[in-house]
Amino acid sequence: DSLLLQLTGGDSLLRDTLLLDSLRRDSLALAPADTARTEKKRNWFMSDSMSLSRVCWMSIPIPGYGQIYNKQYWKLPILYGTFGTSLALYFHENKKFKPLKRRFEEITSQEMSRTEELDAVQSEMIRHNTRRQIYLFAAIGSYIYFIGDAAVNYATNDVSSVKKATTLATICPAAGQIYNKSYWKVPIVLGGFASMIYIIDWNTRGYQRFKKAYRLRYDYDQKVAAHNQWKEDVKNDPDLPEPENPASSTDEFKGRYSADFLKNLKNNYRRNRDLSIIATAGLYILQIVDAHVDAHLKDFDVSDDLSMRIEPAVDYAFIAGTGVRPVVGFNFSINF
Repeated sequence: DSLLLQLTGGDSLLRDTLLLDSLRRDSLALAPADTARTEKKRNWFMSDSMSLSRVCWMSIPIPGYGQIYNKQYWKLPILYGTFGTSLALYFHENKKFKPLKRRFEEITSQEMSRTEELDAVQSEMIRHNTRRQIYLFAAIGSYIYFIGDAAVNYATNDVSSVKKATTLATICPAAGQIYNKSYWKVPIVLGGFASMIYIIDWNTRGYQRFKKAYRLRYDYDQKVAAHNQWKEDVKNDPDLPEPENPASSTDEFKGRYSADFLKNLKNNYRRNRDLSIIATAGLYILQIVDAHVDAHLKDFDVSDDLSMRIEPAVDYAFIAGTGVRPVVGFNFSINF
């Protein structure tokens, strides 16, 4: 202020004018930096040139993000309608399924013989379980479909068909094969996944079954051992309290199998389940590699000027001691 007063000769009005002009220049100098920071924050969430990978990754936690980015807003009601309805119906059926399952486990933990109550509870439980699985698959299917739809309709940057095929195969098995128009591979991929899921479910149910049987049989053996020991000890101490008397039947197999046998079955089912999970992961990676390589091969020149042929061939050769004998093999030819 004192310097401004000296420069302006004591004129306060001129001093204030110079001061405001200086502040205005400072604000203009800082404005571009603030604008750049704001633009950077905006670009991180919704940029005009986001990569395909980022659009797909953002669509996972934010359903419909890809459709908003691609400006296909009319698809949002379909997405949230199918996904939300399927999810609501799943929770509705799951709410009915859980008490039936608890009741089924209560009955089977006491007696495995077929009764009218057990049949009725099991039938109702299976019905609600089937419905909830259908609704869950519908919710997951719609969720995955719209992530793939965002990748297919992405057109901001120049993205090769190889990257799109690989991205789609990563999002959903067989989607990359469909994008490459290798339709004959789709039943193989989906059939392989369906088979592996069935095998995993089969071994999981077997593991849970024999795990429960082993636990019941082990508890039964412990009670029998304690009761037999009490019979020996009561001779020396007549006032010794009697332990819990073991039940007449232990598990669904009525005691026909030993605890060690049931334990081995339990471990076998668990090992098969774990191996099936590893095989499913391998199949998932394999179909991604197949989609990637197949998309690359689509661009190769496979005309008559550049081709490879493998065909069966029959020839005759003279063999000492046996004469002329036919020889069967293959002809391998390359044209370039």
